[in-house]
Amino acid sequence: MLNFPHRLRALRRQHGLSLEQLAQRTALTKSFLSKVERGVSAPSISTVLKLAQAYEVGVSQLLGERELEEDQHVTVVRRDEREPFSPDAEKAGYRYEAMAGARRFKQMNPFVVYPPRKIAADAPAFPHAGEEFVYVLCGSVEVAIGDHVFTASEGDSVYFDSELPHRIITVSKEDAQVLVVACSAESK
Repeated sequence: MLNFPHRLRALRRQHGLSLEQLAQRTALTKSFLSKVERGVSAPSISTVLKLAQAYEVGVSQLLGERELEEDQHVTVVRRDEREPFSPDAEKAGYRYEAMAGARRFKQMNPFVVYPPRKIAADAPAFPHAGEEFVYVLCGSVEVAIGDHVFTASEGDSVYFDSELPHRIITVSKEDAQVLVVACSAESK
């Protein structure tokens, strides 16, 4: 997704929005949106969901995945076909990949997430409208949701209201891998 920042800037201009107007629509700061558009900051899953909502497009369309015919009902994504959202995501410690392929109209947004081991104390947690389901595929993670902190290991899951601030970090010796399925409020 090398051109994701450029795609975001182009979408904003096509919609005739200023950064300030987009910030109001997404509840993100103008400064942060500018950094994402310039490729300086990597967007979180919640940021991608908010941007897709603001532009009234699916996550796949926002990410620029190939377009499908209107009548396509099945999407298969092979493991080696998944791409990270942004090359800058790894630099920031976040690594996640979309799993829904190019399916245009969907009510769920599944991701494979490789949580970082540390997050800066002042790093913002990005709540977003809807619900989220987290399933630990391997390793162990610490999931902070609002004022609650849970440790979850392989096979454990957490389902929560994603409007609560939330973060996930790896706490096991081996790298953790987590399946996250987000559902926006409009999808429910």
